[in-house]
Amino acid sequence: MADHSTNEFLSTERAKNDDNDLFAAIGKQVLGLNLGDEEEPAEDDRVKIVDEIESLCMNCHENGLTRLLLTKIPYFREIILMSFYCEHCHFKNNEIQPAGEIQEQGSKYTFKLGNLDDMERQLVKSDTAILRIEDLEIEVPAGRGRLTNIEGILSEVLKDLEGDQKLRKKEDPELYEKIDEVVQRLIKMLIGGRFPFTISLNDPAGNSWIEPAPTDSNTKGKYTHSQYPRTPEQNEALGLGETSEEQNGGSAEMVPQLQPEEGGGMEDVDILEGQTYDLPVYCPGCAKPANMLVQMVNIPHFKQVIVSTTHCDLCGYKTNDVKTGGEVPAYGKRIWLQVKDAKDLGRDILKSETCLLKIPECRVEVTPGTMGGRFTTVEGLVTQIRDDLKGSIFDFGEDEVSTDSMPSDTKKEWGTFFAQLNKAVKGEIHFTILMEDPLGNSYCQLLDLDESGKDPKVKTQEYERTEEEEDELGLADMKTMLNDKGEYVRETFGKKTAEPEDSAESSATGNSKAQSEGS
Repeated sequence: MADHSTNEFLSTERAKNDDNDLFAAIGKQVLGLNLGDEEEPAEDDRVKIVDEIESLCMNCHENGLTRLLLTKIPYFREIILMSFYCEHCHFKNNEIQPAGEIQEQGSKYTFKLGNLDDMERQLVKSDTAILRIEDLEIEVPAGRGRLTNIEGILSEVLKDLEGDQKLRKKEDPELYEKIDEVVQRLIKMLIGGRFPFTISLNDPAGNSWIEPAPTDSNTKGKYTHSQYPRTPEQNEALGLGETSEEQNGGSAEMVPQLQPEEGGGMEDVDILEGQTYDLPVYCPGCAKPANMLVQMVNIPHFKQVIVSTTHCDLCGYKTNDVKTGGEVPAYGKRIWLQVKDAKDLGRDILKSETCLLKIPECRVEVTPGTMGGRFTTVEGLVTQIRDDLKGSIFDFGEDEVSTDSMPSDTKKEWGTFFAQLNKAVKGEIHFTILMEDPLGNSYCQLLDLDESGKDPKVKTQEYERTEEEEDELGLADMKTMLNDKGEYVRETFGKKTAEPEDSAESSATGNSKAQSEGS
């Protein structure tokens, strides 16, 4: 239906009026105004808001009408809204499709709802995304794209579950009872009787989204957004990468792994500190051959780390990451840094990919996996956090951001949030950075050492990892110690009994050991 005309519509609209902003605010388009022009344009020059295309109805096979609107969502990106109606059989259908390109990485959003206001959060589910209601173990598979709110998507799930219940009650009473139990729990969720509960949205194309709010940073784990590289299977499902027909069976497969040139492998190469190595890889964005530059760097008083950067000349994909080496430590580590002046903003800081980072004064919480590993200065890290957040909240144009359709209260709240972050970047306020790393792979440079060799602005604390952290890191499944029977078993570490030096930190962390960083 609507899908047959989408590509033609998008290419046609992009060719119209190069001087007009195709994704201008809808209100201004309705008034027939060109941005920056004071006079009303002629009738023939006005931007057409909705395109109407005659389409085949898949229900009765008569011709119906598809309406297409090219617009953008506040805090998100451009989309195509499609609506189909057949006057013969009165069949209706509506959906969305991303108007932009497939993103460089997949994305996953997790949101814990705590009140009825959370039901109003906007939600974009693209046709490649999988939505899960975690508490009910219900999964909405990839399929029709939707632009709605959380209440709307839950209502659709409820409607689908109730659809054939009358028939099930007659033909399969046992199945009817099981589904009815889920239906009743879902109804309680919709009316606010089962808070809190969690939903997740996983999209390999990176074109799905759940609306955030500045208050989400106040509650650990309420709202998380992480990005991940796609697997070859996900790239193939999205139509990315070249395929080759195998002679055996004629099945299409992804391009085989890159073969290093003769003598160009890394098996017999000694990796030297400061030496840059160029490795052939596949681009996570387009699945075409690309290059990764890798260098081993020794951070004084810390450990050796591997800094890598990947760049694709074909699609422009660019990323960098930091990986720490060495054995898995027995304990996690927390680091507190008090930032009080410009000198503190220039400190080197390493945030590993497993690190949880908080800036309480700015209501910032960066969950593990969101930014990957970063080795930079304090100023550079806070700047990147600000820019990444701003890019996910607002749509940027040449003249900063457009927030015409954002509610005034929300706009004011986000404005206050980013104003505080801007002050932190410029060093106009004092703030604290807390890094909590279950693998102890994060680091902060020491500058102002006192007579005892300690930096009064930096404190560290070792703590015992929780079972949940060990399970997420895969440590619970690691068996590295050989017992008397010749079997490999999990190595256990003794508990620390020393109390932290700082009593305030002790009350927040329980059985752990705090110490000031000194060397």
